[in-house]
Amino acid sequence: MEGQDPRFSPTRSGGDRSEKLMVLGAYRFPHGDAMSNRLLHLARSATPEGATTLVVNDWPADGSRPDPTPDLPPDVRLITLVGGGGGRFGRWLHQRTRPLRVLAALRRAGIRSDQLAGAYLPLGLWTLTTWAVLRVALRCPLTVDVVERHDPEQFPRGRLAPYFIRHRWSAFIAGRTADRVIVISETLERHFLRRGRRTMVVPPQVDCAAYDDPAPPSLRGGVRLLYAGSPGPKDLLGVVLAGIRLLPPADRGRVRLVIAGISRNQATDVSDLAEDDLAELGDQVTFLGRLPRRRVLEELARAHFSVLVRPSAPYAQAGFPSKVPESLAAGCPVLLNHSSDLARHIVHRREGIVLAGPGAEDVRDGLAHALTLDDAQWQRMSRYARDRARSFDYRSWRSAVSGFVTGADRGAGATNSANPVSSASSKR
Repeated sequence: MEGQDPRFSPTRSGGDRSEKLMVLGAYRFPHGDAMSNRLLHLARSATPEGATTLVVNDWPADGSRPDPTPDLPPDVRLITLVGGGGGRFGRWLHQRTRPLRVLAALRRAGIRSDQLAGAYLPLGLWTLTTWAVLRVALRCPLTVDVVERHDPEQFPRGRLAPYFIRHRWSAFIAGRTADRVIVISETLERHFLRRGRRTMVVPPQVDCAAYDDPAPPSLRGGVRLLYAGSPGPKDLLGVVLAGIRLLPPADRGRVRLVIAGISRNQATDVSDLAEDDLAELGDQVTFLGRLPRRRVLEELARAHFSVLVRPSAPYAQAGFPSKVPESLAAGCPVLLNHSSDLARHIVHRREGIVLAGPGAEDVRDGLAHALTLDDAQWQRMSRYARDRARSFDYRSWRSAVSGFVTGADRGAGATNSANPVSSASSKR
């Protein structure tokens, strides 16, 4: 095939490779967290027509248990590895032996290495040992998926934080060993292109067919906002509350904020929310705690806007919030400030309300605008949101992503030429 990497010829061992792909994860797959959703949709978009993707998921040792009957599409086959207890040393050994356990699982499943057209894994699992073992054993293109780039300022110990050190080390070796790199933003694309890696931007993906029609209450009763996720330091919930408090009293009472993902007791520990602000707004802020995915989709269908405010920081530019495509697919416009590549996808008064910045006054102005909308104007924005979501649907990416991870994509340049969302990427 023209443009195919000569190291990974389909006939390199004389066998039938059956165009299988292997995906390695270590999450609550398939719907336990954002990384699980990323893994699932990337697997679906990477699966060539008529082929099968094998997901080998090393279930995390966090006390949870995998679903014995997960809801998976027919072109995704799942092997779940469990274990990893036995204290700190047991968990350390479990992680270090992961590539060997993966190869053993492939043998038990009857998958030969010459049947694999490609393999990919997230940056958090990319170690020298894993790369070396899979490179020797599988002999197919190895692709790394990079969804973030941390900064020292995110951690109390700065550059000495163990997680930060591991993250930067993984990025360093991936930039020098990976055959292909999938990234979530153009900021990360530029980083890996400078290191000579073949790189493709794939933003968070969704399955548009999985979302029901939106059905929020009338705006005559006020605006219902939704934040869904785990805020940590990256999402500024405190600024949202401050923006609500800056509204005139009559308008302030017409705003309701629903927070799904954390409980009221967790709020001040895992976010920037302050107890005084929460007390002042009282029952205008509702906490739902951690919800199953079905309930999150129901809350999206009842919300007028999902809300996301992120700081003007390098790590915010490197990432891409998965909350945005999910909200668009649900027909729920977004109220946010532009970070990462969001300016390419969210236009003020079309798919949402774009804030001028990440400050409380910016949130106040955005909310004031939302409160002027009538139901017909909101419904028009909802339709624009769903139209935009189609560019994030995994089906739109199938040809480009499957060709990329198998090494069968055409062209000799360092960057990928097919990007359904952004035509500008083909000229960078």
